[in-house]
Amino acid sequence: MEAIIKLLEHAQNLLDKFRGYIDFAGSLLLRIYLVPVFWVASNNKWNPFDNDSSLKSTIEWFGNPEWGLGLPFPAVNAYIAWSAEYIGAILLAMGLATRWICIPLMFTMIVAAVTVHIDHGWQAVHDLKSPFASEHAAEAIDRLHKARSILKERGEYDQLTEYGSFVMLNNGIEWPATYFIMLLALFFIGGGRYISIDYWIARKFRP
Repeated sequence: MEAIIKLLEHAQNLLDKFRGYIDFAGSLLLRIYLVPVFWVASNNKWNPFDNDSSLKSTIEWFGNPEWGLGLPFPAVNAYIAWSAEYIGAILLAMGLATRWICIPLMFTMIVAAVTVHIDHGWQAVHDLKSPFASEHAAEAIDRLHKARSILKERGEYDQLTEYGSFVMLNNGIEWPATYFIMLLALFFIGGGRYISIDYWIARKFRP
């Protein structure tokens, strides 16, 4: 028994030593994953380098109570959401002010979950095999099967599904909740060693 304990301790020490060499990887991969998420989201709202792009449609959607979100001060909220995502993507890519930018991005995810997604439950895509399936999941999947049958009978189904299968979107809180958790992890662990500006600033200016 003592030999087994020593072997386990040795294995743990080796694991800890190996982890110490690559402990920056977790932060780096989280940042790399989140950068395109927020970059695309912000540019879908407004691409400042495209003269044909503006926040007008986003502001209208934020403010309209009939077909939009009905939020107060829609212009202010639109600019806040856009700037958090746009600047956030840039800062996350550089690993600069990582913990600070996670705060407005987490707030944005909470607002998105509460105002857009929460009424649809958890799942982003209807799937009866996944946990927390929507109460309408069975009906949605049944309609999906009917739609596929119609397309197979009357359309070029193989061509339409050449690059991906059809799904039934539910638009639940799954994705904003996932991004929130990833941002929360980054808030606690920071931008990581070596491949972040935060690391080099702290190394030079903080004891």
